Amino acid sequence: MRNRGRNSQNAGDSRGTRLSVSLSGTNLARAGDYNQRTVLQAIRLSGETTRVELARQTGLTAPTIANITGRLAELGLVRQVGRLHGGRGQPALRLAVNPDGAFTIGLNIDRDHITLVTLDLAGEVRSRVSAEIPFAMPEDVIAYVEREIGGLIAAGGVDRERILGVGVALPDDLGAIALPHRPKGYERWSRLDIARLLRDVLPWTVHVDNDAAAAALGEAQCVTGFGHPSFFYLLISAGLGGGPVIEGSYYRGATRRSGEIGLMPDPTSAIPGAIVQDTVSLSALGARLETAGLAPDSDLTDEEGPAAPIVSQWITDATRSLVSPLVAVNCLIDPGLMLIGGRLPMPLIERLSASLNEALAGLPIPAHANVRPATMAGDAPAIGAAIIPLLDQLLPSDAILIQAGRS
Repeated sequence: MRNRGRNSQNAGDSRGTRLSVSLSGTNLARAGDYNQRTVLQAIRLSGETTRVELARQTGLTAPTIANITGRLAELGLVRQVGRLHGGRGQPALRLAVNPDGAFTIGLNIDRDHITLVTLDLAGEVRSRVSAEIPFAMPEDVIAYVEREIGGLIAAGGVDRERILGVGVALPDDLGAIALPHRPKGYERWSRLDIARLLRDVLPWTVHVDNDAAAAALGEAQCVTGFGHPSFFYLLISAGLGGGPVIEGSYYRGATRRSGEIGLMPDPTSAIPGAIVQDTVSLSALGARLETAGLAPDSDLTDEEGPAAPIVSQWITDATRSLVSPLVAVNCLIDPGLMLIGGRLPMPLIERLSASLNEALAGLPIPAHANVRPATMAGDAPAIGAAIIPLLDQLLPSDAILIQAGRS
């Protein structure tokens, strides 16, 4: 489940190259846009700050900070929130990001689920809608978005004139990988231009990315990412995806298909030719419930309910299927964390994380990254997708710096 490689379609070589854990500015000629992005990111992460603190944090000069914060205020991206009293002299102005300065829309299309969110400049979800639609066809997605988008924008208090763009997250090979109950004609998804499909109902620039990549990009832009610049993200959805973030950089690979943990062979399975997502996915868990005569919407968290033994066995089997792939990730990448996100209920993510930690701890490998739930779990692909336009237009990346230095 990796990246499709489309640009705006622009699935973002620039945003994927570097996620800017470092907030150091630069004094290169014509790099003002990069410095502006860096200062804006510093203000976003701080909550409230001062020009003196920004100069210390970014390494930029006081006049440069004054010019940049002035421009950001004129653009409506930053606002003054009072003065910092204490000490000598004139109290320092306190600055904060203006949440209403910019908005984005995120759309996640999965084989059993659609989610739409709006996001503000502070990174807060302003509104959200979702629907469980098994194997939605393209026309079903268009109808759903057209029906919901007006109310979603109104509910979030979103200014249409300040919408930067739309991020769309969906699995690679959406129409190609066989899953239980996949209908005839679903393979149409593999041939579609997603940006063109959506342009009449979402009349903004559309950026398309893989769902696990979007989730990892989103995680890298929150507290987890800045505290742990190297991590591996596992997205448990209808399938299973992975996303490697190394020293703040999302690594896509030579063919832009890195992190395909769900498509790795699973020699622990009794089924010949099985792959990991044949066990570790919501589709696989749903198939087990169906075989047991239980509804797909059964309560999976009730440890005394009829689904409890099925869930427990699934966690055991999922742990078995994931141990070897995670050993490989530990040995080859040495991440600081393993994060599990997706629409698996949080209590089950916690149980699976604990089970994996126990299994990995007993193995003689050089590194044991802790497995834990991701900060953004259920809506991670949609929220991560919504962050993509911010990364392309407002937030810093090394690729922006490279572009600024070109003639």
